[in-house]
Amino acid sequence: MPRGVAIPEPRQQLFAALEGVIGRDGPSRLTGRAVTQEAGVATGLLYTHFANFDDFLLGYAVDRTFQISGLVAGLPDRAGSDTVAENLSEALLATPMDTLLALTRLLAFRPDLTAGVRAVLGDEADGLAAIEHAVARYLAAERNLGRVPSGADTQALALAVVAVLHHIVLSGETEAAARTRIRRTTGALTAFPASTPT
Repeated sequence: MPRGVAIPEPRQQLFAALEGVIGRDGPSRLTGRAVTQEAGVATGLLYTHFANFDDFLLGYAVDRTFQISGLVAGLPDRAGSDTVAENLSEALLATPMDTLLALTRLLAFRPDLTAGVRAVLGDEADGLAAIEHAVARYLAAERNLGRVPSGADTQALALAVVAVLHHIVLSGETEAAARTRIRRTTGALTAFPASTPT
């Protein structure tokens, strides 16, 4: 890049480059040089914005977890609208698959980052945990409205929903295939039997 040219949002540019490296080469090949080469910037740019490479990785994990939390935070407020399956699908599909893949693989490779994310964002925020908690709260709200059976284990259902998302993300499917499978699976998980009058 020519000298004197401003780089828009350099932190986000570096975070996007991290996702590119993980998506192509996996987290074991993640280095400061690999990230800056992917971003097309000088290596020193990373250390202008972060104290060291670990600080950069934590910054990425916190940023993306915060984004994911924000994308699903409004899910419980959708209780009573549309269908349960549609609401769950839209919430799961709101986060780009590339981001979920990179974050999930990074946290699996560097589990120590999870404690750092929790220290910044709270105990319910580490990787996919934000989605799980939002889904559990949403399903509980739907249960209160009678759209989910009164005996349904909303915590277990939320875990199942997130496990499906985790599996589909790690399978490396195309965006279109992932969207189809997520919609189909959330429909199956929420195909509750009709209540029988007593």
